[in-house]
Amino acid sequence: MGFGTQNKIKVEGGMASMTDLVFLLLVFFIIMSTMAEKNTPVELPKPTEKLETSKENTTTTVIITEDDLYKVMMSNSDATNPFGPKTDGFALEEVRDFLITEVENTPEMKVKIAGARKASYEAVFQVLALSKARGWKPVLAYD
Repeated sequence: MGFGTQNKIKVEGGMASMTDLVFLLLVFFIIMSTMAEKNTPVELPKPTEKLETSKENTTTTVIITEDDLYKVMMSNSDATNPFGPKTDGFALEEVRDFLITEVENTPEMKVKIAGARKASYEAVFQVLALSKARGWKPVLAYD
């Protein structure tokens, strides 16, 4: 007994209307590209006043060594080492007060944090936490 129906519904879509639409869009874009002007004039604003650029770069660099010690370098050449001749590095407590006074006394001062690859993350993040608490925007660097 064959209970199946002989009438099957076709689920195919017509492609003729899609090809017509694609060709119409192609013709539209070809015509519009030939009609468009190649040299469209653009009015740029004129500067009203001359901006002064400061040639003095004031950057305080905090270097974190592999031993998690801190060194401070000033960018301006007239600044001397505030901590004396010791070159090994200092603890954060020794450097913190100097950084706070230097950066807050000079508003355009930038703090660059340069950590050695083998320095611990905690040593770098202590300087980042200090800068975040004080509202500084530090620049991170590594060697």
